[in-house]
Amino acid sequence: MPRSVSETIELGGETTVHRLGFGAMRLTGSDIIGPPASESGARDVLQRAIELGVDFVDTADAYGPGTSERLIAEALAPYPEDLVIATKGGLLRTLDGDWLPHGDPDYLHDAVLSSLDRLRTETIDLYQLHRPDPEVPIEDSVTELAALQDRGKISHIGLSNVTVEELDRATDVADIVTVQNQYNVGYREDEDVLQVCEDRGIGFIPWFPLSAGALDAKRDALESIAAAHDATVYQIALAWLLQHSPVLMPIPGTASLDHLEENVAAASIELTEEDVARLGDS
Repeated sequence: MPRSVSETIELGGETTVHRLGFGAMRLTGSDIIGPPASESGARDVLQRAIELGVDFVDTADAYGPGTSERLIAEALAPYPEDLVIATKGGLLRTLDGDWLPHGDPDYLHDAVLSSLDRLRTETIDLYQLHRPDPEVPIEDSVTELAALQDRGKISHIGLSNVTVEELDRATDVADIVTVQNQYNVGYREDEDVLQVCEDRGIGFIPWFPLSAGALDAKRDALESIAAAHDATVYQIALAWLLQHSPVLMPIPGTASLDHLEENVAAASIELTEEDVARLGDS
């Protein structure tokens, strides 16, 4: 039988958000560098997301770099009381297009302060280590985030792009409330990480929830199910994520108001037992 779908998830035992959020990576220029073609359009998308009931927005200092965080503040600050802003640090985006891990505690300290400034807030609701640095023990990176949490600069700590072993090591240092790894209906390489998150009540934020290349493996089934529900393939892919595990928190991103409304509407789609089976769920 398909699982019953909960609309919300509780982070860290105290912060409740809707499971379908918004990812703000695409509110930047080409290749995630610089400003978008229309900054006013990007702000309109953010404001419309909140109007539609989205209360979880995910970004990172590397998006732009700095552009996405700045636009979020311009569009939404001062923030609604129930809105959770999640950002990430520890992965430097260069103008040459590289993504360079920087998990040094001093670097993370400065990164958090910079994000606070760009986001125009006193406390970051959820701060995620963007990627473990192979040159820095993950314990050292998370210890610095925990120290900033003790100072009130961060409310909750999350991780991104981690293995089960790295998650275990990090949780020995601090309470981890979310993990953000690649995952979607066609790409399930981190099923072991998802299972650990489910067992421990840790939110799992799947990045690339609508990755077109990965969805091709399920294209025929997705198209057939979409036709039956008068929906798009992407809406069905989002509905599957929400039904697959109660800790999954998809954050589809878009710079289009029409696509935003389609994505949010996916939360109301109820897949049948046959739909789920065709997509390879157990």
